[in-house]
Amino acid sequence: AGRDATRAFATGDFTQAGLVDDVSALSPGEMLAIQSWFTFYHDNYDPVGKLVGRFYDENGAPTEALRQAEAAMEEALKLKAENEQRKQQFPPCNSEWSSAKGSRFWCSRQSGGVNRDWTGVPRKLYQPGSRGSHCVCVRTTGPPWDQLGSSQHSNRGDLDEPHLEEYDGCHPLAQQCVVPV
Repeated sequence: AGRDATRAFATGDFTQAGLVDDVSALSPGEMLAIQSWFTFYHDNYDPVGKLVGRFYDENGAPTEALRQAEAAMEEALKLKAENEQRKQQFPPCNSEWSSAKGSRFWCSRQSGGVNRDWTGVPRKLYQPGSRGSHCVCVRTTGPPWDQLGSSQHSNRGDLDEPHLEEYDGCHPLAQQCVVPV
């Protein structure tokens, strides 16, 4: 009681070292967890006071640390929205693996939990700043995602996105691809 251990809520570290109020180095995902926790308590409980410390001064006024934490939460929400939009553009592929056959990737109108009116083809998507790739379904017709209202396009959907790569040995327009062991 009377101690702010916000960081532990996000990290799961309930040791003495983790029971602190400093959230400045948390990841966007961890800041979203705190934002969710804050919203839950704000919506379901009546506040009874403010804890003097990192986030509120002795007069109950917000501190610069609180403003920075709120800005980090806003940035995390923005990043989450961008990721959701990216998932609509490039839904994850369905996939399976077996030691006998290797990996199989395929696209359907519901793959990746994204319902849509197109099926797409499997491609490797490389995210700038991260290592490796993951399989996504890519629209093969119509305008690119960033030109949806345009009539001036190559009718190749998002196939020309620079961060995409075809799977070796798979037909460029195949809705499924098997990558042998």
